Amino acid sequence: MNARLTRRMAAAAAAATALATLSACGDDNAPAPTAAGAVSVAGVKIKKDTALHDALPDTIKKAGTVRVATDVPYPPFEMFVKEGAKELTGLDYDLGQALGGKLGVRFAFTPQKFDGIVPAIQAGKFDVAMSAITDNEERQQVVDFVDYSQSGSGIMVAHGNPDKIGTLDDLCGRKVAVQAATNQLSLLKSHQAACQKSGRGQIDIQSFPKDSDAQLALRSGKVIAQVLTKPAAGWTAKKADSGKAFDLVDDPTAPGGYNASPNGIAVTKRLPELTDAIQKALQALIDDGTLTKIYGKYGVASIAVKEATKNAAVD
Repeated sequence: MNARLTRRMAAAAAAATALATLSACGDDNAPAPTAAGAVSVAGVKIKKDTALHDALPDTIKKAGTVRVATDVPYPPFEMFVKEGAKELTGLDYDLGQALGGKLGVRFAFTPQKFDGIVPAIQAGKFDVAMSAITDNEERQQVVDFVDYSQSGSGIMVAHGNPDKIGTLDDLCGRKVAVQAATNQLSLLKSHQAACQKSGRGQIDIQSFPKDSDAQLALRSGKVIAQVLTKPAAGWTAKKADSGKAFDLVDDPTAPGGYNASPNGIAVTKRLPELTDAIQKALQALIDDGTLTKIYGKYGVASIAVKEATKNAAVD
């Protein structure tokens, strides 16, 4: 299975489990219009930057809209506000509204199956895609990326972290849950040699067919940790039982997660000025702290980048 899709399926399953513990997921902090055309995202009022707006391609300025493709749901990046509703929320959606506010245009999101997103951009149906897309050299041949996060695998533990887990090494000799056929299972297997060398014993890997089963094992105390994608771990820790069920372990040596790769906003190569304007707008949101606040709203502030780069991935 494609590694990108494997991570996507695992993250979606994890976040879906977290959402299942909640009532309808209305969002009191969803982006909202304010006076003078500004928008408010994650408690920050974002105003139009005239210079950035003027740098947009004429077609975008004339339309007043950037057409954005996204694959929904993939929590915490993109979600429906509630089951059966068409309104969107999530990290990518909020970031899109913030970028739109800064550029003085509307970022209009439309659901699109993941495997059809890049072809739809190539066909001219969309200008941009925001869907936690991994930036890689193959995709760079047909779209340009403005990279906005680094994400990989993370460790989730019981609330309060009773076993004081801080790194992958702390999992050596312990029972750890993971979903089968995922990058996270491969990560644990690849760490066994280091565990053996340390003399702490190998990880007792408990593999489950579904993420929800792995999460139940952690909840019931049958394992001391679960390894899953870091964004899903952060979101689950934030939302499950109102944040009282699990904690996300933040290893300072791997702020984006283990084996982290860049996620990028994919932009059509037909509009290089749009790529440049989005990159500058993103950097402005980084510099004033807005990006970190948006990510923090979804429990994953540590995956935010410190610099807005273009086509950063090198395979």
